[in-house]
Amino acid sequence: LLRMLLLLLLLLLLLQPASYVAVISPQDPVLQIGSSLTATCTLNPELGSRTGSLYWTLNGMILSNSTYSMLGPDALSVTLHNLNGSQQQSGDNLVCHRADGHVLAGSCLYVGMPPEKPVNITCWSRNTKDLSCKWSPGGRGETHIQTKYILKYKLRWYGKEKECENDGTAGKLRYSCYIPRNLALFTPYEIWVEAANQLGSATSDITTLDILNVVTTDPPANVQVSRVGDLDDQLTIRWASSHELKDVLFQAKYQIRYRLEESVEWKVVDDVGNQTSCRLAGLRSGTVYFVQVRCNPVGIYGSRKAGIWSDWSHPAAASTPSSQQLKSGSCDSKPSQRNSTLRRELKQFFGWVRKHANGCSGMSIKLYDQWRVWLQKSHKTRNQVGKRNLSLSFYYLF
Repeated sequence: LLRMLLLLLLLLLLLQPASYVAVISPQDPVLQIGSSLTATCTLNPELGSRTGSLYWTLNGMILSNSTYSMLGPDALSVTLHNLNGSQQQSGDNLVCHRADGHVLAGSCLYVGMPPEKPVNITCWSRNTKDLSCKWSPGGRGETHIQTKYILKYKLRWYGKEKECENDGTAGKLRYSCYIPRNLALFTPYEIWVEAANQLGSATSDITTLDILNVVTTDPPANVQVSRVGDLDDQLTIRWASSHELKDVLFQAKYQIRYRLEESVEWKVVDDVGNQTSCRLAGLRSGTVYFVQVRCNPVGIYGSRKAGIWSDWSHPAAASTPSSQQLKSGSCDSKPSQRNSTLRRELKQFFGWVRKHANGCSGMSIKLYDQWRVWLQKSHKTRNQVGKRNLSLSFYYLF
């Protein structure tokens, strides 16, 4: 019995609240930008400490003692005016210290603005199977405190309101949402975004859209670029139509862009239509070109609106034939330098062929094009004179 009483007494002692050193009030306030705040650090009188040796810091910076007010032997206040937005969404740290730097108590300040009405809601559906949406925060955008955005949607004339909740992820994903499945076709949706934080809330205007009017698809696959016989100013491009939309009634519209090997500027061909091949003309001879294709699914299930352009395909490349001819008996001011460059690049090419071709059957001018692309990707500097001679040599070799 005595042992049980001792255990009960020990339990009561453990359950008693621990004595505090100091407290700050108000604790974790939420304020609008430009507001003023007076916070008070109150010491536990039982500890015998005095406020004369205390000081305040905000985010690690000591606050001027001109902002302090002594409220008695156990209480010291600090007044802050025209507060700026919090430096981090987790709040600014307002701390009361003892003279030796020991932390007595702390509070988080959340200084920001209520959200404004979200704007610029844009949505797209990949192959009619899902829906992705993004938007922009209203006004200046940054509220400086944690703000939650929820995209809501419902069928226009009936149906239950649903939520696509954003988890508040930082960066661009913070203002976007993804609905992976269970979407209705042939019926418009009403979509809007609600924003809320501890200072207020706001709701965007309602956007009405039909899934069939915002369809995009995957980039065209199997893009191939090849020469047109011996024509030195033309290349043929072929690609495969979207596999994901093969069972959907639509008419694809394609667009091509191409650039020189050494250039970053693309030229766009708009009038491709719905064909899956195209011939580029008026090109430079003996030049490597990079080509990409993208698709716009027009008229999904009879929709009158154009779809949304897909991303560009992976680049494909080929070179046009060289129009230069070697002339017998021609003079070369530096034959040894030219031959040295040619031999070096021939050695590089045949070394690459041994790794990528299967026997002699794999030797072709197309293989040479692939090697040129490989060189470009590896950023190796090529001598222009040697490159022209190498192109000419392989023109005769193959």
